[in-house]
Amino acid sequence: MDFARRDLLALSGLAFAGAMLEPSAVRAQTPKRGGTLTLRVWDPPHCDPYLVVAFKTQVVYSFTHSRLLKHRAGPSVQPGSFVLEGDLAESWSQPNETTYVFRLRKGVRWHPKPPTNGRELTADDVVYSMDRFRNLIGNPQNYLLGAVERVEATDRHTVKVTLKEPYVWFPDIVANPMTGAIVAREVVEKFGDLKKWEATVGTGPWILDSYRPNIGMTLVRNPHYFVPGLPYIDRVELVVDEDQASRMTAFLAKKYDLGPEFMGAVNRPDWNQFKDQLAKHRPRLRTVDLPSNVRMGVTMRSDRPPFNDVRVRRALSMALNRQALVEAVADGAAVFNPPGLPIALKEWSLPIDQLGEGARYYQHDPVEARRLLAQAGYPKGFSTVIDFHSFGETALVDGAQVVAKDLKEIGIEAKLNQREYGAYIATVPLGKYEGIVWGPSTPFLDPDSFLASAFLPESPRNNMKVNDPPLTDMLLRQRRVQDPVKRRDLIFEIQRYLAKMVYRAEAYSVVVPAVWDPALKNYGPNLGYDYGGRLMAAWLDR
Repeated sequence: MDFARRDLLALSGLAFAGAMLEPSAVRAQTPKRGGTLTLRVWDPPHCDPYLVVAFKTQVVYSFTHSRLLKHRAGPSVQPGSFVLEGDLAESWSQPNETTYVFRLRKGVRWHPKPPTNGRELTADDVVYSMDRFRNLIGNPQNYLLGAVERVEATDRHTVKVTLKEPYVWFPDIVANPMTGAIVAREVVEKFGDLKKWEATVGTGPWILDSYRPNIGMTLVRNPHYFVPGLPYIDRVELVVDEDQASRMTAFLAKKYDLGPEFMGAVNRPDWNQFKDQLAKHRPRLRTVDLPSNVRMGVTMRSDRPPFNDVRVRRALSMALNRQALVEAVADGAAVFNPPGLPIALKEWSLPIDQLGEGARYYQHDPVEARRLLAQAGYPKGFSTVIDFHSFGETALVDGAQVVAKDLKEIGIEAKLNQREYGAYIATVPLGKYEGIVWGPSTPFLDPDSFLASAFLPESPRNNMKVNDPPLTDMLLRQRRVQDPVKRRDLIFEIQRYLAKMVYRAEAYSVVVPAVWDPALKNYGPNLGYDYGGRLMAAWLDR
């Protein structure tokens, strides 16, 4: 499916979604059991999803663990849409604005390995997991369940959650792969935490059988998975490959069944370089273009000079030549995001030209940028540091260099500081950096998680240290609005406000070709970390 560059850059989420999936490419076929699935992944810093924000850990848990709710997956689901359905919960209800009741499936069993030994999952396991998530010291994401007042097991298979106040996004939060993994108390008690790979014991479709540091992981089919007949795939090999050239070579050689990059994609420059070879060596590959919900941009600390001055932040944003940036690092295949949300969340995000007066700060205008710096007291500019991590992709390194060049043109001397992954992930998301940060934001699956984590003053992930009372008021109000149309209008208002304040200078999201082997007949790509949830109904027929 081909798009001209100008079309890709101009597309809004709504316009893009309608053109994505060709019926011939996604028509489901009757699945059968068997086969080994091989994917390229990343070596996790450790395996406790409650103690890290790293997607490298969360991806593994999507294969091994279940949640109360999940997002519907498969070939009929449009990428960028997130329809909720039951996972461990066979049904759920909302008796009032602050109460949710989840009826659990009966007969769900933990993996048949110590220390759970295949025992039945009960409501007490859900209570324990949610309480651990909320109260565990060191959990950088506990704010996601900050609205919860208490969690109770009203009987063996019923969980009642009471919120402190109305929070309309709560079902979306428990469905999130980054939040909702249900874990067993005895596993935590045996190991002290879940950092060791041996502690990865869940109720999900696959069982983690082995882990080879910096090499890979093997998962085997859970014979007692609670959905009859699933998963169809018997074995999953997760291969760690941090070298961009080698993993593309391996994909050409049919080693991987999904594209080797995030979301099962191929980097656009690699795609453009190798698509003829792929057509020759893997002619039946299924592909679909989709805009990523990973947003690239420049993050600034708004609580200290020079970025506590909105004129400086606006100047930095206007210094960025976004068009040249995406031409340099993504072969021009990208969409420009509004502040706060990716355009990939098509129902909730605004195109740049609808941002009102703040839209001008997203235009490349170095002359106006220099004027703003002078007005803010920096006529000769200033020096700063750009922290970044490559995530195994040359595009992030190239992008940091382009950003530094753009800033230099308005008098900002920016020294590049490439961080090791462990150091980066332990500091930058929490606001521990010297100057500014170039790189991706966490790809959440609902608007509130993007906005609240980044901008609410009490959020540990507010790494810009924003404390803006009018913004806080709007963020809290949208959480109470039951009518989705009115809530959407308020979220649009938030984006227009953020465009004026420029706490983060958004740049772009790449438009990537998601690529998968045709043997995965029931597979459908989407955004987010839930590889396992999307693949358990696929059929790998070699």
